[in-house]
Amino acid sequence: MDSEPITSIAASTKPLRRRVIDFPLVALIIAMLVLLFPIALLAPILQALPLETLPQWVDAPLISLCTVAVAIAAYKLVIARLGDQPADELPFNRQWLDAPRGALIATLLMSLIVGVAALMGAYRLEGWGGSTSLPMLLFAAGLQAGIFEEILARGVLFRFLEQFGGSWFALALSSALFGLGHLGNDNATVFSSLAIAVEAGVMLGGAYMLTRNLWLAIGLHFGWNFAQGYIWDVPVSGFQVDGLVESYPAGPVLLSGGPFGLEASVIALALATPLGMWFVYRAVRAGNLVQPWWVRGRLARQNQMQTSES
Repeated sequence: MDSEPITSIAASTKPLRRRVIDFPLVALIIAMLVLLFPIALLAPILQALPLETLPQWVDAPLISLCTVAVAIAAYKLVIARLGDQPADELPFNRQWLDAPRGALIATLLMSLIVGVAALMGAYRLEGWGGSTSLPMLLFAAGLQAGIFEEILARGVLFRFLEQFGGSWFALALSSALFGLGHLGNDNATVFSSLAIAVEAGVMLGGAYMLTRNLWLAIGLHFGWNFAQGYIWDVPVSGFQVDGLVESYPAGPVLLSGGPFGLEASVIALALATPLGMWFVYRAVRAGNLVQPWWVRGRLARQNQMQTSES
């Protein structure tokens, strides 16, 4: 990016303590602690409340909204100010409209995946479902996962890995970690984690690279989970749900994804991965690639030498 050498020159004038804090890997550790520590403190507080006595439409939103509020506060107050290139990538302006656009794109994409699976005999409908999972899918798997996980995976991991090793390094490693993070889910396999890393990790990372904000990735994440879980009654990353319809996987697990859901299907891999690659391609065309910090440093030194010579 054109402004990186200039930014690096400015960064070299900072006090040593600030340069250490803003070093990408140090900033990454600080950001992780700032984000995860308050969430860890929130969990026992919520557990101590008599939430089990509340209706499902009260406790699910309450837990999710509290988690989202803490995550956004941690991001806005601290994380956005860290690193050698501080940036608020969760702006409360018109860029938030990328979120509903992303949700629509993900809903259409997941519907296409389900449709192809049905044509291939890997997805079958039995009738209407009970919709009992709607609060969980709307708030926990939708809103909470979309915002909290994207702040963590793209707003922290991708951002600071990119500032350290560049865009390609960040895309590869953050996608791998995103897939690995789903390995402990119900019914997870090595293949399901690999599939999520490729189809979802690249798609969400590419959306972040393209827009340079978190809203599109948040919308994609929300729409992906909500559409597959509620609209089509497909397990969400291994967790069984009761959606709008009643469905069940059929045929080879390679096509249906088995009990983990269509995310572990070659159909999702074949249809979702190209969208992620298209996002990445557009980001490259837009000049949104970030060089590793040592390359930026070398360019900064060259600029300094040229400036001094002139």
